[in-house]
Formats: sequence, structure tokens, C-alpha cells
Amino acid sequence: MLKFFKTVDGKMEQLKREEHGCWVMAVKPTADELQYMRSAMNLDPDFLNASLDEEELSRTEKEEDQAFVVVDVPYQVEKDDEEEEEDKSVVFTTIPLGIIITPDYFVTISTKQSALLDNLASGMVRGVQTKMHTRFLLTILLRIAQRFLVHLKQIDKIAASMETQMHSSMKNEALIQLMGLQKSLVYISSSLRSNEATLKRISRGNLVTLYDEDEDLMQDVLIEIHQAMEMSEIYGNILSSTMDAYASIISNNLNIVMKVLTSVTVLMTIPTMVFSYYGMNVTGLQMPVWWFPTFLSVFLAVIAIALLVKFKMFK
Repeated sequence: MLKFFKTVDGKMEQLKREEHGCWVMAVKPTADELQYMRSAMNLDPDFLNASLDEEELSRTEKEEDQAFVVVDVPYQVEKDDEEEEEDKSVVFTTIPLGIIITPDYFVTISTKQSALLDNLASGMVRGVQTKMHTRFLLTILLRIAQRFLVHLKQIDKIAASMETQMHSSMKNEALIQLMGLQKSLVYISSSLRSNEATLKRISRGNLVTLYDEDEDLMQDVLIEIHQAMEMSEIYGNILSSTMDAYASIISNNLNIVMKVLTSVTVLMTIPTMVFSYYGMNVTGLQMPVWWFPTFLSVFLAVIAIALLVKFKMFK
């Protein structure tokens, strides 16, 4: 899908086709659309292919008059996407976003629809100028860093909810979900480090021209990324310790259940033994009347209950 946008009188407007100073948003482009971008817009084929590689790492590259940036964007795994995921416990992951900057166009290429780009296209972000490529690039990087912070807070809320469920749980589902959150944090932490390295390369001014008025925006992006990295590290440590603690709680809950079941088994064994003794087909049994084994079983069971209660075997 190809869409063309341009800032006109401070407002984001959609165009029918590309023109000078526009933003080209490509989401999971078809083969024909890729061919169109190569031929009509003269975009580097290697840059286009790298943008669609889901394993592409965050990096920068420059070829003649085209600058290429790949950054990782946080992405929440939807239910429809779980079938495509090898690990269904993962809640959040990251996808690469390719950005190609030419003298005429600002192009973004992604394999999945992104709410971040949709907000930019709908005009929800103020001060966006598609023809000011450096500022537009930094605005996207700032929004990506802020999106990481939002997802980290969501992870924290989900983890808190899972902790509440696990207080009396003896099952593994909640623990597996926490493990999925921990994996999500690993993906996010790795992507943040890669994005930070990419941003530092951009800040040198070798890839795109940096102007004095962009310095504050660059610092804002760095601050947001550093804050996200710190939050990711803190949440990762908390989640790791929480998983260890609740794994022990689950094991302890299981031990309590086994202890109660063992106590019940002991109580049930007493009348079984007594009636088995009086059920033998021999002579000379003591008190061979029906009420005596019943009374003896109850008496021994009461003694066993008293001992089990004393040793707190039912708690």
C-alpha cells in the first residue's frame, strides 16, 4: 500500500501521487509498488529490500544522494498475528522501519501497519513539515522513543495484573505470561540500544544535514531513549525477581496441597486397616462383633486427627 502526504499550510494532506517535498508511506508494498518506487522515484533497490527484511538491524547508510535509516519500532502482537509467531507468549516485539531520504522525497517502508505513522498521517502530530527532512526524521525518532515508553508502562501494568492472579494460583499460565513479558523486555532493550547507536551516528551530521534549530529536538530524542532504556532495565530486573519469587510460591502451594492430601490418605488408611483385619476368614479374633471395629476405627482416626492438627498438617 502506497500513500502520499504533504504538509500544506501547516496541515497534513493526502496526495494522489508523489511530488517534490512529499512523504511516501509504504506499508507492506506489493511487487508492483516496489517496482514503481524503483523506476518512477529512483529509490535504491537494496534500501527497499532491506526495509522489508524483518531481521534487519537498526543502522544507517548513504548511497550518492540517498540516505537510508533503519530503526526498530515497538509493536504489540495482535491475536491474529499469534499464529505467525513461534512463541505465542510474547506480548510485545519490534519491527524494522526503513526510512529513505532523497532530495525530493521522504519515504517510510514497513511490513506492518503502525499507529505511530497513522498518527502522523492523520495530522495528530503538530509542527510536522514533510519538506524539512531532518526535522521530520527526528520527529519520527522522538515518537518511536515515546512509543517505547508507552509499551513499557503497559508491560508494567500487565505484570502487576499477573502478580495479583498468582497469589493463590498453582498453575503455570500466569508464570508463562510473565515469561512472555520478560522476553518482550529483552526485545525492547535490544532495540533501544540499537536505536541509540543509530541516533548517535545521525547526530554526527554525516547522514543528513543537521541545523542549529534541530539540536533541541535531537537532545529530546536522546533523553527519551535513555529514559526508555532505564525503564526497560528496571522492569526487567523486577520481572525476573518476581518470576523467581512466584515460582517458589507455586511450588510451595503445591507442597501444601500434597501435605493435605497425604494427611487425608493417612486418615482413610486407618479404617481400611482395621476392617481388613476383621475381614480375615480366621477364628480367634478379638471382640468379633460389628460395632467394635467401627468404634476402634473412629477412636484411632480421632487420635490421628489430633496428631495431624498438632503438627499443622492441614494448613
